[in-house]
Amino acid sequence: WCPRAAAETPEMEHRGTETQRSDGLSGEVISACIEVHRHLGPGLLESAYEQCLAHELAQRGFEVQKQLQIPLHYKGLALDCGYRVDLVVNSQLLIEVKAVERLLPVHDAQVITYLKLMGLQLGLLVNFHVPALRHGLRRLINSSPKPSASPRLCVNPSDPTQQRSG
Repeated sequence: WCPRAAAETPEMEHRGTETQRSDGLSGEVISACIEVHRHLGPGLLESAYEQCLAHELAQRGFEVQKQLQIPLHYKGLALDCGYRVDLVVNSQLLIEVKAVERLLPVHDAQVITYLKLMGLQLGLLVNFHVPALRHGLRRLINSSPKPSASPRLCVNPSDPTQQRSG
């Protein structure tokens, strides 16, 4: 018997359960993305894919928040810099929709930053401007899923005044 190993076991089991749930959720969301891409194909604006994906997810019974504002706080000053997360599913999974020629490292950095600011662990970067969607999907993980501890950065995704529909 090892006291340290025994103490870590419940936490490890909890992490495993969370990972299974997030894997299941991301798999179901990817299935919805494929359905949208199958119907629309490449070549439309990001906003069209975002609205169709939000509709598809809602039809499948998911809670979908659209265009959540990410406020920036600098030395006590609240700034509206226009940062918005495209979609958040079941308050767990961030989705950033793109319709670009190819995904770049800056797109990955954007999703990771949004995950950190919102205290979320898992994000999907989905580029619909590809012939086969499997070439436009990236699953990104925030290794420290706690909201940013910086006093300059703050996010409150549960604040209804920070949500914009449409």
